[in-house]
Amino acid sequence: DAGCTAAEEMAYTLTNGLAYVDELIRRGGDADRFAKRLSFFFYVHMDLFEEVAKFRAARRIWARIMKERYGATDPKAQMFRFGVVCGGSSLVAPQPYNNAVRVTVETLAAVMGGAQSIFTCAYDEPFQIPSEFSAELALRTQQIVAYESGVARTVDPLGGSYYVEWLTDQMEDKIVALMKEVEDYGGAVRAIEDGWLQLKVARRAHQRKRDIDSGAFPIVGLNCFSREGQQRAPGEVFHVDPKASKRVLDKYQALLDRRDNAAAKKALESLEQASANDQENLMPYLVECCHAYATVGEMVQRLKQQWGEFQEPVRL
Repeated sequence: DAGCTAAEEMAYTLTNGLAYVDELIRRGGDADRFAKRLSFFFYVHMDLFEEVAKFRAARRIWARIMKERYGATDPKAQMFRFGVVCGGSSLVAPQPYNNAVRVTVETLAAVMGGAQSIFTCAYDEPFQIPSEFSAELALRTQQIVAYESGVARTVDPLGGSYYVEWLTDQMEDKIVALMKEVEDYGGAVRAIEDGWLQLKVARRAHQRKRDIDSGAFPIVGLNCFSREGQQRAPGEVFHVDPKASKRVLDKYQALLDRRDNAAAKKALESLEQASANDQENLMPYLVECCHAYATVGEMVQRLKQQWGEFQEPVRL
């Protein structure tokens, strides 16, 4: 959703996933045990067949890598589980009711591509926090696709289509080539730390913006088939309750007053000490902090003190 192509989205995300797998293997993990718990998160955009193909291709690639590179024999450890967001940067502020149609197309692509979970954006998200009406319409979009359209009755409903199979093969080749680029660079971690990966995405996003501005990449109601005058829907406008922040702060203070602050402090100190050892499993310490009612902010602050804070490198 940051602006890269479908093939780049899959390649860069898969190489990120492999970095996690490599680290778990380095720590003595067994792929057959932990890989069945891995999942991915993607965006779905408007090119329906391309979106279906990217998920089908990624499923092939992930299963092959888990089996051949990491020796996973359990079919569940070879499965490519993923959830998606339908919307994001594909939605635009002008003529926002059009966004409901876009989200519907993207939902169909996600289902036919084999997504395990789907989040549908509201049509008014490009310019405001969703209203109750728009949020409900987004939910109903999922439900209509799931219960009325029939597309969820079978797995991989487009499998066997000459076009989808050809496009999946093409997408697989592109993804594998891009993954090799990242691995040749030194892997996903190095690529992110150096800003190499961000630069790749930023350049692609810049080109996409130029294509939108020129009309080469058509978006109905934005750069084609637009009209003069009122562009936004005259619908419900979301208003933030001015008392909401005070209610949250009051609840936070009440938590601090009733918890055992000595226990919380001890748990946080244990977390900070454990984080100094890169071989230590921090999950038990985090759970202990939660039992002591330490807040997420307090836990993160302790980790920052030990690890510092990552600063995104800027490369042009």
